[in-house]
Amino acid sequence: MALAQTQAVDGTVQLATVRERHWKTPIALAVATALLALLFLTVPRDGTSTFRLGDPSAAFALPDVALPTALTSWLMVAVLAVLTVGAFLRVATYRKPQLWLVVVFGVLAVFGFLVWAAAGGLVPVTSLLFGAVSLSVPLVFGALGGVIGERAGVVNVAIEGQLLLGAFSAALLSSITGNPFVGLLGAMLGGVLVASVLAAFAIKYLVEQVIVGVVLNVLVTGLTGFLYGALLAPNEAELNTPVRFDRIEIPVLSDIPIIGPVLFSQTFIGYLMFLTVGVVAWGLYRTRWGLRLRAVGEHPQAADTVGIKVNPTRFWNVLLAGAIAGIGGAYFTLVSVPQFGKEMTAGLGFIALAAVIFGRWDPIRATLAALLFGFATNMQNLLSILKTPIPGEFMLMLPYLVTLLAVAGFAGQIRGPAASGKPYIKS
Repeated sequence: MALAQTQAVDGTVQLATVRERHWKTPIALAVATALLALLFLTVPRDGTSTFRLGDPSAAFALPDVALPTALTSWLMVAVLAVLTVGAFLRVATYRKPQLWLVVVFGVLAVFGFLVWAAAGGLVPVTSLLFGAVSLSVPLVFGALGGVIGERAGVVNVAIEGQLLLGAFSAALLSSITGNPFVGLLGAMLGGVLVASVLAAFAIKYLVEQVIVGVVLNVLVTGLTGFLYGALLAPNEAELNTPVRFDRIEIPVLSDIPIIGPVLFSQTFIGYLMFLTVGVVAWGLYRTRWGLRLRAVGEHPQAADTVGIKVNPTRFWNVLLAGAIAGIGGAYFTLVSVPQFGKEMTAGLGFIALAAVIFGRWDPIRATLAALLFGFATNMQNLLSILKTPIPGEFMLMLPYLVTLLAVAGFAGQIRGPAASGKPYIKS
């Protein structure tokens, strides 16, 4: 809604409420529906698509689900068209499309695409979801670090550098000590180190925050690359063979079909991710810490008036954000890959930053956005195995395409914290 001035007959100025209609979401849904229909029409696939819902040898095994490929695919297109019409009708009557409608649309669109892709093949649902969660772990930690930093008023473009130095520190210290927990602490310190440089230049010296973040990413990339070549590669057995976290299966819960292996068969860092998301979400909106954090990011002048020390609050929270992002870096070398490699984060810090924007600077929504990007990455691997008639180059760009569409198409008109990126100078 917006306010417009109108002049009455007696000459007085009155305010009238003008309702606005935002068509971005229904148009995005329509484009997605049309693209799916065009794909199914130009590259028709027939046969049977089988979905495996769990391990057949498990105690609580579910039977495979076989669906006719063509019929199910077009049925999904029809349902998506109905949801799109519903979104247009809501906007036409000056109402926003409900969040559940967009979520259901996304789930059904992915399901219809998988049915088409798996013609004559098998989709292991549990493995697909497990891989999505695993690939999302560094993204979630990076996104949480971005949310805390921007809520405090500092744009954290240096997430990539925090992840990379965290991965390097974790590999080095875990290799030296033979203890993955020491490596995890080292990763947090690596993230804090990058964040301290960002905080010092952005808060104390008032340097443009985005520029500082970009420079830090380049600096960390070059530094870790140099140290890898000069230190880790020649002494790989001693310095680049980190002891990794083992997977911990929770009895009974890990045997639940589908969600059991996904949620209750994780490593220590995986469980730490679940805990961190809950703690940050609760603390941001339910504690004095969260209130002060949001205050210095939204209206630092008002926060200063009530006695909150704006710049120290920003500084310490940027360090906290760096420590959380550093945990995400530890996942690369203490869980995913048995050793550190040059530029092994591969730009995931920027996808984590996109998750912050897509999640509207909210911990839960940013986590869901990170899970979406992780799912897109894992689906790329699955589609390659299924040998779908899609060029391999498109498969490689799929996660980044999803990121672009999510931020540009579905994020809508969003506004970040009012003072984010703006240095505070006490008058």
